[in-house]
Amino acid sequence: MDNEVIIVLDCGATNLRAIAVNASGRIVAKQTAANQTESDSQHSQWHIWSLENIMNQLNQCARALMPQLSDYQVVALTVTTFGVDGTLIDAKGNLLHPIISWKCPRTIEVMESIDKYIDAKRLQSISGVGSFSFNTIYKLIWLKENHPELIDKAHAWLFISSLINYRLTGVTSTDRTMAGTSQLLDIHQEQFSQEILDAIGLNADLFPPMVQASEPIGVLREKAARELGLKKPVPVISTGHDTQFALIGSGAQPNQPVLSSGTWEILMARTTAIDTQSLSNYPGSTCELDACSGLFTPGLQWLASGTLEWVRELFWPKEAKPDVYQQMIEAARQVPAGCEGLQMQGSLLNPASHPGWQGLALNTQRAHFYRAALEHLAQTLSDNLLTLEAIAHFKSEQILMVGGGTRNPLWNQLKANATGKTLKILDEPETTVLGAAMFAFAGIKRYDSIAQAQAGFEHHYHYIQPSH
Repeated sequence: MDNEVIIVLDCGATNLRAIAVNASGRIVAKQTAANQTESDSQHSQWHIWSLENIMNQLNQCARALMPQLSDYQVVALTVTTFGVDGTLIDAKGNLLHPIISWKCPRTIEVMESIDKYIDAKRLQSISGVGSFSFNTIYKLIWLKENHPELIDKAHAWLFISSLINYRLTGVTSTDRTMAGTSQLLDIHQEQFSQEILDAIGLNADLFPPMVQASEPIGVLREKAARELGLKKPVPVISTGHDTQFALIGSGAQPNQPVLSSGTWEILMARTTAIDTQSLSNYPGSTCELDACSGLFTPGLQWLASGTLEWVRELFWPKEAKPDVYQQMIEAARQVPAGCEGLQMQGSLLNPASHPGWQGLALNTQRAHFYRAALEHLAQTLSDNLLTLEAIAHFKSEQILMVGGGTRNPLWNQLKANATGKTLKILDEPETTVLGAAMFAFAGIKRYDSIAQAQAGFEHHYHYIQPSH
């Protein structure tokens, strides 16, 4: 099977990519193009996505792959992308409104006034998804309030992965993992909630049939195959929301917490149970459907490397990146644990938590501030791990870690110490692509199950133990 490859079309908010992966999980070739939002003609501060630009760039990336794949057979294709976004289409597949981006501020007021439709806590208890202004529900309410005629004439709502899949196959579908990000599902029933739809005045038939990850959507249309540079049509297999497939691609097993560490840190787990009634008690909490039926992916998120960048800009403003990061780490290593009394408190994004510093002294230096921020973030992880274990009813022994934040060895050690857990750090950055490829290979029966695909893909880890 090693000469067979899946083409993963990865539509990210920053980059559009076509990546070829073989059945052992080896990335054979990749091509990348930039992606960015456009300003909406209705308002200069509003953000939209151009589906035409996305398709053109993905096609160009795929065509650029082909000379590198002369010794390989492309056996299927799959699409993964960011969550929540989509738009209404007519019966011919034409967009009735531009795709409102998750970056767009127009839906903030909708979220803030959601109680006129349904109680916000009730909404999260049904859907699992936290109150984020970019959620699909707020886009649909905005369209209903501002362009009700479009709702009336719409043939369907398609999430952005399904829009791409429709262009590829001519088949309308609802991507299950994308639907799980929408705040429209009854997460326990894995179907659109009639209570939520009734509250906002929408019909369930607005959404095409839901497809599971690894389920074939259709076969590439001949025109689409030519535009991608493929010699013949191949099956298009459903994957979808990038977060869920990153979890699978990391090798995460059920009830194993996974920390994605970057500007934000998101602590997630693939669990068999979730107490959605309590989620609204925890700021930044959310829960979506796992890529595998019957599992959930609860998560908690907080500003992480973004906080450390704020410290760098305050105290190391002139030092050049990336060398400055090693300077900061080495300086912080010289500061004893506890930072000689200096503590960072609260969240920079939550004024109610009274963020600031306590314990300043005449000997306090910039390295103290950096180490105090690292210690604070490590303790935040520890606190949130206990919360996640409580709401999802599991106990962990290790934390699986992915993302750019894992390249900071001091921060890693502080996290291990604060949690008392072994850190299992994945050395492969392309977790989303690998996870999508696993499902695609399972979808064409090269693997009998996702568990078998996970076992068949190569993963390389290194470990950090608590030092006390």
